[in-house]
Amino acid sequence: MRYDLYYWPTIQGRGEYVRLALEETGAAYVDVARGKGGTAAMMKMMDGKGGTPPFAPPFLKAGRLVIAQVANILLYLGARHGLAPKAEAGQLWLHQLQLTVTDFVAEVHDTHHPIGVSLYYEDQKAPAKKRTAEFLNERVPKYLGYFEKVLAGSSGHYIGGRNLSYVDLSLFQLVDGMRYAFPNRMKTFERKIPGLIELHDRVATRPNIKAYLSSERRIAFNEDGIFRHYKALDL
Repeated sequence: MRYDLYYWPTIQGRGEYVRLALEETGAAYVDVARGKGGTAAMMKMMDGKGGTPPFAPPFLKAGRLVIAQVANILLYLGARHGLAPKAEAGQLWLHQLQLTVTDFVAEVHDTHHPIGVSLYYEDQKAPAKKRTAEFLNERVPKYLGYFEKVLAGSSGHYIGGRNLSYVDLSLFQLVDGMRYAFPNRMKTFERKIPGLIELHDRVATRPNIKAYLSSERRIAFNEDGIFRHYKALDL
């Protein structure tokens, strides 16, 4: 099956978690909005009347199915492309972890947009600095510590055991994004999460991921995405 992925064409954002899964498995897919007329087609699908239109990107078209929300998309792909266990209990466990990743990503976004999504970062610098201080001091250690603990309790090199899962790919992206957004603070955090850093490096060397990261398909981090580097916030 060829998949159609719909997401904004100039940022990694939430779409990157889906891209990593598709790239790792070698699935045939089109990043629709990066092609001619693709953004308009994406907006048209969201504006569709009746049926089950998605609220926002990313969403994935798989045959007649249109699946939205990152964790939901990965739940679907994981079961079909060997990125999740076959047993229901294992699938639900990964889904639970991915939803926790989703919570973390939302809090990352709120560091530079604590008041309103429609406002520019420049319109909320003071609240952003206050929100980021709380995020870095309280929330990041809690999230990263949790994932480090789960990984330490695994029976293999990956969070679910011996086999790579979509959650491992998502944790790679979290570490990569945090290194970009908060390079100074991450140096401190990384001393306490050696397992996550090893996981990040292990994922980065997987053949399909390595090829993707060095290709034009991998959009560079920038200050329009979720992970943004503002020197004033790297507290």
